[in-house]
Amino acid sequence: MTDERQLVERCLAGEQAAVAELVERFRSPVFGLAVRMLGHRHDAEDVSQESFVRAIRGLRNWDRTRDFLPWLLAIVGNRCRTLLAVRRRRPHGQALVDQLPDVRPEPSSQLLAEEVQLGLSAMRSEYRQVFLLFHDQELSYQEIADSLAKPVGTIKTWVHRARRELIEHLRSRGVVEESTDALR
Repeated sequence: MTDERQLVERCLAGEQAAVAELVERFRSPVFGLAVRMLGHRHDAEDVSQESFVRAIRGLRNWDRTRDFLPWLLAIVGNRCRTLLAVRRRRPHGQALVDQLPDVRPEPSSQLLAEEVQLGLSAMRSEYRQVFLLFHDQELSYQEIADSLAKPVGTIKTWVHRARRELIEHLRSRGVVEESTDALR
């Protein structure tokens, strides 16, 4: 974390190489969260870029007693939720997935990944965000709670509900059997 603090101090001093290093160092987790929350590569690229701009402008507001990554990922999650809210307000046609016949091939890793992404995209944005922060970014409940300014109990509840919604989605699509309790 000292290395992160030094990097932030260099950024605050106006060192452009430090800003580039900061972006390069955190590009992967930022983009990963954005693409998983939004489900669209182009939107995730835009949100990632906007998140870095906001983070760099707000570096003075980062609490140096906390880890940098959860703070940055909270910014990304907020940007994603904003974009998702805008999407919901736009009219859209029936999804292609709803028009396809319901064929149930043997689950493959690609099919499972697609179904998980579909399930994540259908759930409440707060649930999706904490689920991804916990499972993909491997942040602790406390780190997520700190970065989102929510009680730890709320975060645990949201992760649990996200798991339940995801397993119900997978069951309804025939990807996992009814007796599977893998995510409960």
